[in-house]
Amino acid sequence: VAGLGNYGLWGTRHSVGMAVLDRLARQLAVAEGWRADRRCCADVALATAHGLELVLLKPRRFMNLNGLSVASAAEIYNLGPEDIYLVHDDLDKALGKVAIKLGGSARGHNGVQSCISALRSSEMTRLRVGIGRP
Repeated sequence: VAGLGNYGLWGTRHSVGMAVLDRLARQLAVAEGWRADRRCCADVALATAHGLELVLLKPRRFMNLNGLSVASAAEIYNLGPEDIYLVHDDLDKALGKVAIKLGGSARGHNGVQSCISALRSSEMTRLRVGIGRP
């Protein structure tokens, strides 16, 4: 599960993917388990939920380069694009509204486009979190 955003710009709407992962880590009782992983240039926490092993990932890059971290982590943890969930902001959804999208285009989102390019696939499931337009 990769939370897309701009690392270091906490609290901004465009980094909502990382905020969602922080919340998920707290709910799964692994919030203290985040560690910097230089191999994929990301903060990583491992968790288990409903019998599934999860890799939580917050790329330590700007949004348009998030895909490099996601692709590196996919290689390290032997994951295919179909195993990856991207959590990201969506300008076209009202603030706080969420939707799940299975594959498809990036719809103009630079972080998603970076992931599609780095993984050479658009099969990732996306959790789109509405941030609305200013």
